[in-house]
Amino acid sequence: MLMPSAPAATSPVSAVPVKQPPAADRVYSHIKQGVLDRHYQGGTLLTEGELAEAVGVSRTPVREALLKLEVEGLIKLYPKKGALVLAVSAQEIADVVETRLLVEEFAARKAVPASARLIARLEELVEKQRRLAEEGDLAAVAVTDRCFHAEIVRNAGNEILSKLYDQLRDRQLRMGVAVLEAHPERVETSIVEHAELLEAIRAGDAEAAARCVRAHVGRVKVLIRGEAR
Repeated sequence: MLMPSAPAATSPVSAVPVKQPPAADRVYSHIKQGVLDRHYQGGTLLTEGELAEAVGVSRTPVREALLKLEVEGLIKLYPKKGALVLAVSAQEIADVVETRLLVEEFAARKAVPASARLIARLEELVEKQRRLAEEGDLAAVAVTDRCFHAEIVRNAGNEILSKLYDQLRDRQLRMGVAVLEAHPERVETSIVEHAELLEAIRAGDAEAAARCVRAHVGRVKVLIRGEAR
């Protein structure tokens, strides 16, 4: 009588190593995040050696990342010295706020009447911002703040405006963190203003929604320029 053969031994499945992003991309992300969350503030001089050590790479990908960041206007390269993190200028603040008002007031009006999906998403973002504020994570609060407004802009259904607004992202985040660090009381005020904008949209009042945007964004301009608390 033939005995059933034992099943062949199976070799353990080897773990697939996680592929890291290219070195230059890692350096780029490290520096950019540091600039946006103000770990590297305006006026900070970054050297290739320090950055290479921080990320664990050679100097060649550091140079590549710095060139890309200079094109984006976040740093200024000085040969044999390093890279200077550029401060936010008064003109840049004015330009960003003016563009935000043009886009966001239009989008707020277009949000009315709002879909149930938009209302639910805005509610979710307000609650998330409130939770992050309680945790004291100002960088995450600024990101969520920006997401709240971007959701309304996307809802306008104009892809050109959405792409234009996306180009403001880095500048918005950098300015947003600066405002929250200088004026911590602004965190709670911002949440209240977002809730008011949400209620105007929920109520179907397009003009009230536009007024909420105008007051909210205009106040940010005043605060970041140091004109008032």
